[in-house]
Amino acid sequence: MKKYSALTLIMALALCASQFVQAQANKDTKEAAKYSKEGFEATENKDWDKAVEAFRKAAQLDHKQAPNLVAALQHRGMEYTTQKQFPEAIADFSEALKLKSDDANIYERRAYVEMKTNDYDKALADYSEAIKLKPNEVKYYLYRSYIYETKKDIKSSMADTEKALKLDPKNQEALSRKSRLEALQSANAPLSPPPAASPKTSPQAKGRP
Repeated sequence: MKKYSALTLIMALALCASQFVQAQANKDTKEAAKYSKEGFEATENKDWDKAVEAFRKAAQLDHKQAPNLVAALQHRGMEYTTQKQFPEAIADFSEALKLKSDDANIYERRAYVEMKTNDYDKALADYSEAIKLKPNEVKYYLYRSYIYETKKDIKSSMADTEKALKLDPKNQEALSRKSRLEALQSANAPLSPPPAASPKTSPQAKGRP
């Protein structure tokens, strides 16, 4: 009898725990929905600080809200970029990438800001990530080739220019860069060695009269 009573008690406790978890989940979902609504209202008013904070709270309660936070972070990051608040912009894009690491557009936006701050190595890394995600996107090769040219890495710049032209043979920017790079390659090419001087012929000895 005691055995059955203990089993019944365990089942009752398990049921209570399940109901508690479910109730907590429902509470969190409702709270997340409330914060999400605040976030959308802030978005309509372009109050990006409020939108980011509201969506962040929503995402902490319900992971399904994460895409809204990613969007708000990007909007605020772009606003920071316009205002030339570059460290803040990079911070927002970096947080967005932690939530959505497979978005080539976020890598592109962060790379743009990194170029503005002359952090070309990080910009190269971000454009390379964008290219991995979208290998047929011409503009990523053009941006990366521009950075390589700025760093005077003519070989790598030409390689990316050729990739861009393979995808878009009539791309004017790529054609113009190719001509410029070819001129630089010619200017930097080592000079051909001068022809070897032919030995002077010894003067013919004059015979005696």
